[in-house]
Amino acid sequence: MEQRSEPAGQYPRGHRSVPHTADLRIEAWAATREECVAEAVRALVDSFADIRPARQRHASGHLVERHLTGETDADLVAAAVEEVIYGLDADGEIPVSVSARRADDGGIDLSFHVTGLNEVEITGAAPKAASLSGLQCGRDPSGRWSCAVTIDV
Repeated sequence: MEQRSEPAGQYPRGHRSVPHTADLRIEAWAATREECVAEAVRALVDSFADIRPARQRHASGHLVERHLTGETDADLVAAAVEEVIYGLDADGEIPVSVSARRADDGGIDLSFHVTGLNEVEITGAAPKAASLSGLQCGRDPSGRWSCAVTIDV
């Protein structure tokens, strides 16, 4: 179980992977919905790759921008994860940094700096898809945003 947390104002942000039968479950939290989704992307990447050396070498690497929409906040988490998985499969690229901002239509605009898979150390099973079962995203009782998604590996 891997966990990362950083102070970010009133609410820390972070993520962790949780044991799940034959799959991977990731959880993320942050002060805003957008940062929570970005943290879920970081959790996904950290679950199977060590990007630290590539992040230092490619801090201003190729920029990929995606506009995500969904009927629910949980749909946005699934869409973000699926964008990363698509980039891995179709382009052989992995995010080394991610940022998210609220879009005018209520969706999320994601920005990834990406590098080739050959530039990172693969440390686990590659993700195949986000499962809709158990998918969640919302505010917890303290007001912090949290999300969780099961990843097929």
